[in-house]
Amino acid sequence: MSFAKAGNLGFPRMGGQRELKFALESYWSGKSGESSLLTIAQGLRANHWRLQRDAGIETPPSNDFSLYDHVLDMAATLGAVPARFMHTGGPVTHQTYFAMARGAQNAKAMEMTKWFDTNYHYVVPEFEPGMRYQLLSTKAVADYLEAKALGIETRPVLLGPASFVLLGKPTDASVARGQVLQAILPLYEELLSRLQVVGAEWVQIDEPCLCLDLDHDAEEIFREAYEALYRGSGLPKLMLTTYFGELGANLDLALSLGTAGVHIDLVRAPQQLTALLAKAPRELYLSLGLVDGRNVWRTDLGKAVALLESATMVLGVDQIQVAPSCSLLHAPFDLDAERKLDTSVRSWMAFAKQKLAEVALLAHAINGRVVIQNQLDENALLIASRKSSPLIHEQEVERRVRAIDGTMLRRRNPYPVRREQQARELSLPLFPTTTIGSFPQTAEVRKTRAAFRNGKIDQQAYDTFVEKETERCIRFQERIGIDVLVHGEFERNDMVEYFGEQLHGFVFSENGWVQSYGSRCVKPPIIYGDVSRPHPMTVRWSTYAQSLSKLPVKGMLTGPVTILQWSFVRDDQPRSQTCQQIALAIRDEVADLEAAGIKVIQIDEPAIREGLPLRRTDWPEYLNWSIQAFRLASSGVRDNTQIHTHMCYSEFNDIIDSIVEMDADVISIECSRSRMELLDAFHRVRYPNGIGPGVYDIHSPRIPEDGEIKDLLNKALEVLTPQQLWVNPDCGLKTRGWKEVELALTNMVETAAGLRTAIEAQT
Repeated sequence: MSFAKAGNLGFPRMGGQRELKFALESYWSGKSGESSLLTIAQGLRANHWRLQRDAGIETPPSNDFSLYDHVLDMAATLGAVPARFMHTGGPVTHQTYFAMARGAQNAKAMEMTKWFDTNYHYVVPEFEPGMRYQLLSTKAVADYLEAKALGIETRPVLLGPASFVLLGKPTDASVARGQVLQAILPLYEELLSRLQVVGAEWVQIDEPCLCLDLDHDAEEIFREAYEALYRGSGLPKLMLTTYFGELGANLDLALSLGTAGVHIDLVRAPQQLTALLAKAPRELYLSLGLVDGRNVWRTDLGKAVALLESATMVLGVDQIQVAPSCSLLHAPFDLDAERKLDTSVRSWMAFAKQKLAEVALLAHAINGRVVIQNQLDENALLIASRKSSPLIHEQEVERRVRAIDGTMLRRRNPYPVRREQQARELSLPLFPTTTIGSFPQTAEVRKTRAAFRNGKIDQQAYDTFVEKETERCIRFQERIGIDVLVHGEFERNDMVEYFGEQLHGFVFSENGWVQSYGSRCVKPPIIYGDVSRPHPMTVRWSTYAQSLSKLPVKGMLTGPVTILQWSFVRDDQPRSQTCQQIALAIRDEVADLEAAGIKVIQIDEPAIREGLPLRRTDWPEYLNWSIQAFRLASSGVRDNTQIHTHMCYSEFNDIIDSIVEMDADVISIECSRSRMELLDAFHRVRYPNGIGPGVYDIHSPRIPEDGEIKDLLNKALEVLTPQQLWVNPDCGLKTRGWKEVELALTNMVETAAGLRTAIEAQT
């Protein structure tokens, strides 16, 4: 008898209790050794394989586990190690591997950027002139054999050669992507051959770039890659895996590559199934991404079964695999660990473990629907209860959204007028120095916050502690000479969670952690209903900090698009509408900060760029509502109130006109890893407002050496005027230690002062 199979594309790496996070940080700090880290990692892999097998997943993935990042893993596998890391051949050691990711005192870390439109960061491969590509790791083979020794047959996962080349970055104009491709294809062939020898029938080969707009050169990279692979022999069957969008115009290209199977995302793009079925060869094995791998809501099984049935009518059940839309890396681990969620809201959710059960249930549904009809009926009732729940809708919020008009989206006067008024109000020097917001969240800070949350200390004791930390932070900034201060954000657990906890329409998990990069995990809020602000959220700590100093202290807010993008968002209304609701709440907070005497207000929007749809045809609509949301949040202030925003790890060239439209008085951006490369876009459009290009990388523990910051500032002055330039780190400092922060910020302030003196002497 023929059956559809239940599959999976990837599983969360950190573990149900973030075991990998703590093991990594213990290893990096020197508290534990390499063997301890590797033992914990091996245990997690085994547990995750067993969990998936027990949930009904017939061939769980292997090689989806990583100690830092799967793209970095592929770079290390292929020998794409930049020369500055002094790799002398042979397998890449963990010391070198982590130096590539995090930097070392004598070598800057490799660049990080967002993984498509997610909040996961990947390490960008670098392609240098003369780089010698070699197969330096067979981790994929080792992981497959490790699972096999446990009696579990897996499907190894590899980032495909075309996407690896397209996601990487040549470091010199003399390096062509096509040359890199030709150098690595024999290594892919060798690795695939080794997997076949040890028994792997299938290999999942991830090519997410097929869901992007591809130019002719990119299309040729795909064709050349798979023509070369299929010229070989003795290779496993390949499951060409796409996600985060639709194949669209790339459908014919994907089908022409000759892989035995194709996976498509039917959560983000259900419409693509019809087109694929019309063109798919009858022998194609089709993996249907029917369960949302990027959100926390239960699957509407009725809708999913309808899509399944349409596919099986064409290809037959034995040619079908049911799967999540993408790797479950982006989902929290286990809903069963949540004890405090509202019962009704919890009943609408599914985390990674529960999504595995949904995948298996859908496979059973198509194999023998009568057997599980009760479960399908129960799911239908839960889906209906969510739609009709009074918890979701708030009439006053809907009224305010309808009342939004054009006057609420514009500052009172253009930037040149505002700049003069702000100069008089703030009296800042040339090259004013500031930081992005947070200061080190020490073990003592985290311990005290946990004690307060657990009821071990009362509100007064907690507030007293936060006041002392805030004053310490203010006094430090005054002592080293920073011009615009921040309060340090010691009361905040996370830049999104902190606000979500104080807004209606949000709920929070206790253990809903997802990986952002390396050991960094975030616990996204869950937006289930209409959003409103019942009371001020930041005024108490901003005004306390301002009372400690005569220098301006920034009010620190997270912007509406970032709150939206970094939350699990309700899927029962357009994202744009939810974003408007959040923007109104932030607008109210901005007004209260200004009324309380805060003269500089920063509204961080690091997620504007990452929220871009993958297809350019969808960009205008998104950019229109996202930029309007920022302006709605920021435009209700007087001209002499200075509005800052911050963006990090983004390519701005394609959206620079929209960034100009945000009309922030000052924008700070990540620039140190890219050596000010990002400023070219601002120079091209003659961006008139203030810019703070980050001058040192806070994601690395290294302290910038003498001259580095000066070199970066001089490079910035090649495209900016002295009157525009602010001096600041790349991002917030919460993950760094006080010692390195003190050294790095002191260097930064002294460098800015020296440059200021030099410029003033010239005039």
